[in-house]
Amino acid sequence: MQHDLTLKVSEGQSTTAGAKDENDDIIGIRIPADEALATKGITAVIADGVSAASAGRDAAETCVQGFLNDYYSTPDSWSVKTSAHKVITSLNRWLYGQTQSAGYLDEKGYVTTLSILILKSRTAYLFHVGDTRISLYRDGKLEQLTRDHSTRISKSSTYLSRAIGLGVNLEVDFHSLAIEEGDLLVLTSDGVHEYVSRAETEAILASEPKGDHLDFFAEALVQKAHQNHSPDNLTCQLVKVDKLPGAERDDIYRQLSSLPFPPDLKPGQKIDGFRVESLLYASKTSQLYVVTDEEGKGERMVMKTPSVNFEDDAAYIERFAMEEWIGSRVKNAHLNKAVRLVRTRKFLYHLQEYIEGRTLQQWIDENNGAPDIPSIISITAGIIEGVRALHRRETLHQDLKLGNIILTKDLSPVIIDYGSCRIAGMQEIEQPFNRQAALGTVDFSAPEYRLDLPASPRSDQFSIAMITYHLLTGGKHPYGSKWESATTAADFHQLTYRPASHSQPLVPTWIDQTLKKALSINADLRYDSLSEFIHDLRHPNPQYLKKQALPLIEKNPVLFWKLLCGILFAIIILLLFRLSS
Repeated sequence: MQHDLTLKVSEGQSTTAGAKDENDDIIGIRIPADEALATKGITAVIADGVSAASAGRDAAETCVQGFLNDYYSTPDSWSVKTSAHKVITSLNRWLYGQTQSAGYLDEKGYVTTLSILILKSRTAYLFHVGDTRISLYRDGKLEQLTRDHSTRISKSSTYLSRAIGLGVNLEVDFHSLAIEEGDLLVLTSDGVHEYVSRAETEAILASEPKGDHLDFFAEALVQKAHQNHSPDNLTCQLVKVDKLPGAERDDIYRQLSSLPFPPDLKPGQKIDGFRVESLLYASKTSQLYVVTDEEGKGERMVMKTPSVNFEDDAAYIERFAMEEWIGSRVKNAHLNKAVRLVRTRKFLYHLQEYIEGRTLQQWIDENNGAPDIPSIISITAGIIEGVRALHRRETLHQDLKLGNIILTKDLSPVIIDYGSCRIAGMQEIEQPFNRQAALGTVDFSAPEYRLDLPASPRSDQFSIAMITYHLLTGGKHPYGSKWESATTAADFHQLTYRPASHSQPLVPTWIDQTLKKALSINADLRYDSLSEFIHDLRHPNPQYLKKQALPLIEKNPVLFWKLLCGILFAIIILLLFRLSS
C-alpha cells in the first residue's frame, strides 16, 4: 500500500469580545489544496489589535488577511523565512504609513500584535511580534514557544514593547522546530493565556472532548478565561498535526520515478510525437537532443533525458524534475525557458527552448587571437543578469561553466542548464534521501564546495569570474594546474593568483584586479554583490588604477632566482671564510 505523502492537519477556533464591547482579535488559517501545500505550507495567524489605538482592529484585520494573501503570492523558490519577513515588513510599513496619514500618534494609530505559525513539510516556522502567543502541547505538556513583548506595569495593565505598525523599523522574532504527528499548536490572545494557567490549559486539552474536539477545546479555553474574570477579548486557535509527509524511501522514489527513463535515442526515432534530429550533447548524467514537434507546430526544441546510470537514484531524479520546475518559472532573456508539454508523456524527460548559437567553449576555440574585451565584458554582464534573476528567487546555480552557456548570433549569453541548482524553498521540504550538493565542474566551482562550506551567491560570483578569466585568456586557469588537486583549506591558500595579463597582455590592470577580488579563495573577500562586480569590470576602479608593485618573483621569476642564488652563494662563502679563520 502506498503511503500518503502530504501534510494533514485539523483545526479548531473560538473568538469572542468577552467583557469588552468590540472584538479586536482577528484569526485566520489557510490550508492549500494544491501544490502550495508543499511549497508554502499551512498558515495560521492571530492578531490582537491594540485596544488603546484608534485603528487597532483595522490593523489586526489587515495583517491577518494581508499575510494570508501575500505570503502565498511570493515565489515558490523563496524560503519560508524570506517570504514571511518580506510580507511582514511590507505590512508594518503600510500600517505605519496609514497612522502618519491619519495624523495619529504612533501608538494610537494602526497598531496590532501578530503571531504566525507556518507548517511546511516536517517543520513549524514561527514569526512573532507582541503578546499574542503560540504554544506547543505535546505528550500532555504545554510549552510556550514565543516570548511576550510586554511589561506589566500594574495588576490590570501592561505595556506593549513591540507591535506591528508602531514604527518603520521592526524586529520580528523567528523560530523553527521539528514537528511530530499528534502535536497540537495553540495560538491565543493575551485575554486567554493571561487568565488560564498552564495547568488549567493542560487539564482542558487532556479532557474528554465532545463533538468536534478541537472546536470544543478552543471554546473551553475561552470559557475558562471568562470564568477567571478576564477583562479582554478572548481568542484561541488550535492546529493539530494529524499526519506528516511520508518518510518511506520506496514510496517517494516510486512517486518521483513514475515515468520510465527513455532509452538512448537515434536521429529519426520518435518519442511522444517528437522526432529526434540530432544528439546535441551527452554526459554521464544526461543527454540533450534536438527534436521537432511533429504533433504540434513543427517547432524545434531541446529534449533533455536522464542517464540510465541513475534509474535507482531518488536524489538525482528529484533534481532532474526540479530542473524543469525552475525553467518553467524563470523569466529572463539570459535564462533558457522550459517548454510546458500539454499532452501526456510516456517517459521521463523535459523540453527546453532551442537556442541557435554556440557554447562559450566553442566561441573560445574559434577565437584564438586577441580577446575582444568589450564583447567579453558584455557577455559577463548578460550572465550576471541571468544569475541575479535566479538569486532573486533564492536559487543558486552552482554549475556555471563554458559548456552551460550558449551565445546567440548577437553574442547574447543564455544559461541553459539548471541541473545543479539549489533552491532555498525546496530544501525545506524534507526527504528521506540525501540531497547532494550536485558539485559543479571542478575548474569553475568555488572552493567552498570542495571544502564542504556553506554556498552563497558569492559562490556563483566566483564561477562567473572564472568564466570571464577563461574568455580573456583563451582558456587559461588563474590558479594553474594545482587547482584541480586542491582538497583542503591549506591546499587552496597555498595557491597564487596568476594575472590574466601574463597570458594576455591586452588585459588592463584594473580588470585583472577586479577578477582577482571576485576569484578570492575566501568567499568573504569577494564582492558583496554581483552589481559591484560588473560595475568594476565596466568602470575602472580608481583603487585599481594605481600602479601595482608586483613581487619580483611574478614580474621576473628568472631574475628572482638568480638573485636568490647569488645571495645564498655569498652567505656560503661568508660562512666558509669564518670557519677557516
